[in-house]
Amino acid sequence: MNPPGWRRPHSYHHGNLKEVLLEAARKLIEQYGPAGFSLTEAARLAGVSPAAPYRHFRDRDALIAEVARSGFERFAARLDLAWNNGVPTPLSAFENLGKAYLAFARDEPASYTVMFETGLASATSGETMPAAERAFDVLQKAAAALCRQLPEAERPPIKLMSLHIWAISHGAATLFAQGDLQARKVPISPDEILESAMLVYLKGLGILADAKEAGPKA
Repeated sequence: MNPPGWRRPHSYHHGNLKEVLLEAARKLIEQYGPAGFSLTEAARLAGVSPAAPYRHFRDRDALIAEVARSGFERFAARLDLAWNNGVPTPLSAFENLGKAYLAFARDEPASYTVMFETGLASATSGETMPAAERAFDVLQKAAAALCRQLPEAERPPIKLMSLHIWAISHGAATLFAQGDLQARKVPISPDEILESAMLVYLKGLGILADAKEAGPKA
C-alpha cells in the first residue's frame, strides 16, 4: 500500500529522478520511520526500477542523508525569510522566526525527523553540516540583534544563547508541533508554548523589560 497523499508518477525523466526518489523517501519516512523501508521500496513507490536509485544514491543511508541535507537547506531559507534581517523590529522578527521553526516541523515531518535524529545526524554529518550551519547562523544573527540593547558587559555568549534558543525551539517542535495536542490535552498551541518559553528566557537575560512587549498576540 502506498502512503497517504502519494500519487505515483506515470513516468519520469533523467532530470527529475532524484527529486522523485526524495519525495518517495519522505513519504516512506512519514509512514514507517527512517529505518522502516529499503531503497528498493523507495524505487517501487517512485515507479522506477530497483536499479534506478543507484544512479544518485549508493544506498538507503545516502538517500536519507540527502533528505536531511535538502531539508536543512529549506529550513535555513525559511528561517532567514522569517527573520528578515530583524525587520520591522528584532523582537517581532524573532517571534516570526519561532513561528517559522514550528511551521517547518509541521509541514515537513519526515525531513525534520531525519535532520535531528541522533544516529542519522552523526552518520551523515559530512553531507548535512554546511546546511545545518546556515540554519544555525540565522539563530545567531537573531541572538546578536536581541542582545544589542544590553550593556556589552552583560551580554551572554551569542553561540551559547543561540544553542539555548535552538534547544527550546526543538523541544516545542518535537513534543507539540508534530504531535496530537488533543491526545496530550495541551490547553494552548505550540506557537504559544514556544512564545511563552522564549518570553521567560529573554526576560531572564534582561532583554525584555516588560512582558507585554512580547506577549502572545490576540
